[in-house]
Amino acid sequence: MATVLSVNVGMPREAAWAEIGRTSIDKHPVHGPVDVRAMGLEGDQVSDRRHHGGIDQAVYAFAREDLDWWAGELGVAILDGQFGENLTTSGIDVNEAEIGERWQVGDVLLEVRSIRTPCNDFKSWMGRSGYDNTAWVKRFAQVGRPGPYLKVLAEGTIRAGDEISVVHVPGHGVTVSTMFRALTLEPALLPRLLDVPDLLPKARAKAERYVAGERH
Repeated sequence: MATVLSVNVGMPREAAWAEIGRTSIDKHPVHGPVDVRAMGLEGDQVSDRRHHGGIDQAVYAFAREDLDWWAGELGVAILDGQFGENLTTSGIDVNEAEIGERWQVGDVLLEVRSIRTPCNDFKSWMGRSGYDNTAWVKRFAQVGRPGPYLKVLAEGTIRAGDEISVVHVPGHGVTVSTMFRALTLEPALLPRLLDVPDLLPKARAKAERYVAGERH
């Protein structure tokens, strides 16, 4: 059964090492129910609004299975929330979810909307947390399992232990992993993104530019 292992939140904190001087990547599990609204979770707030947040990045999910894989690579245990995720999941391959797939979690309805792109703040955070962050952005990208950003279609509450039920799969076959690879290391995959009916405008524009370049 797919479940939420933990619900993690974090507020902006001053951080000289962060690009804008503050960050919200330091997230910790919440005990009990957490309100989920269109812009995200209660008690969680985006610091860098230029690159993060908004209705299409309201909730970030990362699988416990992938955290455990990274723990094996790094040789150190990784706690829930360390990658800045709001939902640490178990029993569901979040990277093989299709863009537009919908999950019922508690009384909240979520839609898989986009992908997380690693940045230097993430690299710095890992180093300051005691992990080997050598070439972290490149290593994270090469693995191609970034976890999805989720849009909130129906507000409500979520708590650790809630079941994750997949209630809709679009059927176009473009997964979180496919989208990530297309937008990072494998641009030849960009045309596939155009199979997603409600693709994010920036991703669609990039895919269309690539296709236009191929034709001309």
